[in-house]
Amino acid sequence: MAKDAEVAETYSSKDYQDPPPAPLFDSDELTKWSFYRALIAEFIATLLFLYITVLTVIGYNSQTDTKKTGTDACGGVGILGIAWAFGGMIFILVYCTAGISGGHINPAVTFGLFLARKVSLVRAVMYMLAQCLGAICGCGLVKAFQKSYYNNYGGGANRLAAGYNKGTGLGAEIIGTFVLVYTVFSATDPKRNARDSHVPVLAPLPIGFAVFMVHLATIPITGTGINPARSFGAAVIYNKDKAWDDQWIFWVGPFIGAAIAAFYHQYILRAGAAKALGSFRSTA
Repeated sequence: MAKDAEVAETYSSKDYQDPPPAPLFDSDELTKWSFYRALIAEFIATLLFLYITVLTVIGYNSQTDTKKTGTDACGGVGILGIAWAFGGMIFILVYCTAGISGGHINPAVTFGLFLARKVSLVRAVMYMLAQCLGAICGCGLVKAFQKSYYNNYGGGANRLAAGYNKGTGLGAEIIGTFVLVYTVFSATDPKRNARDSHVPVLAPLPIGFAVFMVHLATIPITGTGINPARSFGAAVIYNKDKAWDDQWIFWVGPFIGAAIAAFYHQYILRAGAAKALGSFRSTA
């Protein structure tokens, strides 16, 4: 009996409490340095993300340009390398900024967390602005350092590939963003954080791998957006018609995917709807 009591006490001490929902409007945030520090972290992280990943894309396009003499059509880092660049940078940047801003680095992630009441409306809107500005500045740095390569090799801008219709592109963005945002919710679930102490340390790893896997699947279709700031920043600096023609896909798709992921995790897996109705209590 004593042993059972000890086990029960141990389990109880490791049990979890869901944090209270973030207020919809929280003007007090605007008076705190921690809020502006988080905005700076999101801005710099998104800038670095776009700088490294767009350079990788442009470098690959340059190395495989069959119109240039001495180039190898099968050279460069390949799609696998591009996917690693995106996934690896997300892993690094989420690890670095998670304790400051939550490590969103993506308006779709911020939108999903807002729908789940993890962040306030004020924070969500300001995060998205910081992310978009960071993406523009990151692409701007790439163009400033390598203008000819940037203009000649597409500027890393997302576009719907030839042979695919807009519905296919939209579906790819919805499902890809769902995978990412669902992973974010799962990796940061307070229940798992409380019962598996190693989860918070490892959280950036599955998030980065989710980005990596989605890129492998959707680079041939849309170039992989799943991040409206990434697509918007590249389009603003590259500023060619094709980059803007399908821009709506890279906003509507990720936001729909993020909304579905938020609903699925909060109301299906975490039985939020059932708890609200009081019909039964999840024992998962």
